[in-house]
Amino acid sequence: MSSPSFAVTYDYRCPFARNVHEHLVTGLQGGADWDVEFLPFSLSQVHVEEGGIPVWDDPSKASGLLATEVGIVVRDNFPERFFDVHVALFAARHDDGRDLRQEAVVRDILRSSGVDDDEVLAAVGEGGPRETFRKAHEAAVAEHQVFGVPTFVLDDNAVFVRVMTRPAGDVALATSTIDYILELLADHPDLNEFKHTSISR
Repeated sequence: MSSPSFAVTYDYRCPFARNVHEHLVTGLQGGADWDVEFLPFSLSQVHVEEGGIPVWDDPSKASGLLATEVGIVVRDNFPERFFDVHVALFAARHDDGRDLRQEAVVRDILRSSGVDDDEVLAAVGEGGPRETFRKAHEAAVAEHQVFGVPTFVLDDNAVFVRVMTRPAGDVALATSTIDYILELLADHPDLNEFKHTSISR
């Protein structure tokens, strides 16, 4: 498959999203020929009961949106720093056990990644990133019936994937992992579900 263009959803709380997005970033930094849209998705919104207040409009849920809003600002305004911030936000949550709902934690990640935290948080405060987040989430649900992360979207096909490995800097592993997922997605739509009954440790 040559220069595939696809999207992959993420929510920084999900360890499987962390695994896949580390593969994506490692592969891209190593020269993989992919055109990837990093697509924000809210697991909190998925669990809002019908008729309930959407997370975007619920002040009590605002802190849970912060990390993704920050990632959106960096992705759109500081693209050269996005990979660093993206991976660092996942690492803070899953490797270090830090609380991404705390502004001080997010600010520290931004500064450590070489991004102006005041500028990013000011952009978040203006409300644009939340609207971008909302539109991306709602479009994924409406157009592709996305229900979780990470979901790969290629053309009109979407598939939820759980990858158990992390690339640990191995470009070849990262590239082959993503390429294999894309091959299955593009060439084997008949394979609807493939899940091991147990996980080898």
